[in-house]
Amino acid sequence: MKTNRKLRFQLFVQNSFFVVLFLVFIFLIGFLSHEYHASRDVTQGSRNTLTEGSVNVLKQMNGPITITAYVTKDEAYRKFIHKFVERYQRVKPDIKLEFVNPAEEPKATQDAGVRSEIELVVEFNKRTEHIVPPQAFIEQEVTNLLVRLSRTNQNAIMFLDGHGERSLIGVKNHDIGDFGKHLEKKGFKLANPDLLIAQAVPHNGAMLVIASPQVNVTDIEVKKIKDYLDSGGNVLWLIDDEKNLHGLQPIAEYLGLELTPGMVVDLSAKQYGADAKIAFANQYGVHAITKNFMLRTLFPEARMLTAAGTYENGWKVSNIVEVAPNGWLETGEIDDKVSFDNKKDIPGPINIAVAMERKYGEKGQRVVVVGNGNFLANTFLGNGGNLDLGLNMVNWLAGDDRLITIQPKPLKDVNVIIPSDGWSNLMAQAVFIGFSRILPVTLVIIGVVIWWRRRKA
Repeated sequence: MKTNRKLRFQLFVQNSFFVVLFLVFIFLIGFLSHEYHASRDVTQGSRNTLTEGSVNVLKQMNGPITITAYVTKDEAYRKFIHKFVERYQRVKPDIKLEFVNPAEEPKATQDAGVRSEIELVVEFNKRTEHIVPPQAFIEQEVTNLLVRLSRTNQNAIMFLDGHGERSLIGVKNHDIGDFGKHLEKKGFKLANPDLLIAQAVPHNGAMLVIASPQVNVTDIEVKKIKDYLDSGGNVLWLIDDEKNLHGLQPIAEYLGLELTPGMVVDLSAKQYGADAKIAFANQYGVHAITKNFMLRTLFPEARMLTAAGTYENGWKVSNIVEVAPNGWLETGEIDDKVSFDNKKDIPGPINIAVAMERKYGEKGQRVVVVGNGNFLANTFLGNGGNLDLGLNMVNWLAGDDRLITIQPKPLKDVNVIIPSDGWSNLMAQAVFIGFSRILPVTLVIIGVVIWWRRRKA
């Protein structure tokens, strides 16, 4: 009898000790989970985390961000907004999210300039921007908004016009209007001053873009461009014809550009099913524009160029893009039977872009020249990293080096779309119902049957 009591007491003590330890363990887990947070996105398209481009933008933003959501007290909708903003807060903890109910605070809503039923107001460094659904919940749109708020140079990007150039507002295949739209999303303004009428190239612009004129630029305009460079202006120059600069030869001489006749041939383009006249780049120079840039870019009908820094003008030159490591610069005609001639042609890799800078006042002066305009054309802008490289060039020229980053990409869509009609719709419906309804119910029934048989055994 005493032995049984002693045994029961020992079991009671052991069980009590286990319960106490278990409660302490639960308390510690609760404490640690409250003090420290860790998460991991296991979705196929990483839909719950930000892309590298958005993370880089947030890391460059010094100071708190306030996001005020003007929305009714719909808990489901507010929870959705909080979940979306939380992706940004995990990278930048000083992002503050606030909710305002327009029905309860109409004056505050009116003072904030809110006009939509649902609207987000983002504030950073005493600057604000508004965004409404669906853009308010698309990572690319929100990150572009943050880039605009971060931008320190608000001056316009000017572009030479009236000589058949690739237009920054054009819609034709050879134009660069899509690139212009992306620049506007990044907070830039566009302007095309008429240099025949204007006394000079406006000095309050961020840069001047010269995109492959097709007819001669007048001497008066060339002089104004040269004066603009003399006074510290920044320039992005895209060259498609190295033999005829259409009146801009004095500018090339001023910059010390050396243009070698010929077109780049890249036989490795055949691996991608492309024409040999499309040159691919995987190698980039050491420069702020191409720092950590690892995307493949393509340049149709690229031209070779170099620049020599001159003592007189004080330019520091960097080669930034090399193409066709397995190709060459073809100096003759290009046809289906084109081949390398070691007596005339220049073996790859071929440099097709230079970045130049020199000291001028407090901010300095910067110029980028690319022996190709096609890479920013509407037809080719979406290929590889062309857009990213173009944006990096413009950010560098504008002096916003810290905003040079790989842009956020849209996440892969992992939603299931069921066809709306036909036999394929019936099959899709059957598969969907089978996996989402019948299979789970079947597994539950099997589990209950197995449990019942074991219980009766």
